[in-house]
Amino acid sequence: MRLSNAFLRLAVVFIVIGVSLGYYMGSTQNFTAAPVHAHINLLGWVSMFLYGLFYRTNPAAAEGLLPKIHFWVALVGFLIFMPALLIEVLQYQPAIAFAHIGLIVGPTLALIGMFLFAVIVFKATGTAKTAVA
Repeated sequence: MRLSNAFLRLAVVFIVIGVSLGYYMGSTQNFTAAPVHAHINLLGWVSMFLYGLFYRTNPAAAEGLLPKIHFWVALVGFLIFMPALLIEVLQYQPAIAFAHIGLIVGPTLALIGMFLFAVIVFKATGTAKTAVA
């Protein structure tokens, strides 16, 4: 599967989750999980969708190992970060130790993913050197 498709499909899954959480919060009038809702929508929907669009419009940027590392770092960071944040905001005591670790590991991976993406974008959009004959 193309990297752009993988990011775009994940983005759609994450917006369904984020909107569903928002719907639940609104219907119950319990907005405790609002930070999780916001992070799912921004990191899961917006970031993943923009990654996918970038790779779709710059297919050469999706080639090689670095974009694949970017994909897995961004995904794993998100999948650690969101449950950890939910556990923290809900103060679910049986898993609070996981949350504390997850709130270090998850955001760190998300940040590394952003840095990797920055490197990929700068490499893909840099000026090409022309050979002098």
